Amino acid sequence: MTEFLGPPFLELVVYGALAFVAGVTLLVGYRVIRGPTTPDRVVALDTIGTNVVAIAVLFAVLSAQGFFLHVGLVLAIIGFISTITVARYITEGDIIE
Repeated sequence: MTEFLGPPFLELVVYGALAFVAGVTLLVGYRVIRGPTTPDRVVALDTIGTNVVAIAVLFAVLSAQGFFLHVGLVLAIIGFISTITVARYITEGDIIE
């Protein structure tokens, strides 16, 4: 990993945010496994996808490499499409008319 180019306090904040988001992602994993209903599990998976995007963006800030921003953008698009697809399947029972 390259050296962080910002102030030392910002590096500490980014590491703290990475730890927090990773911990929340693990906690939401419990809801994916034990969710009482399918919509609860879908929302939990969407939350995990959002947290993974946040981790990619924080890592881009930490490593000063813009590639991870592109990764985060692609993951956000895929997460959005998959959430819409599953929601449509749950409500209508069919994805493609």
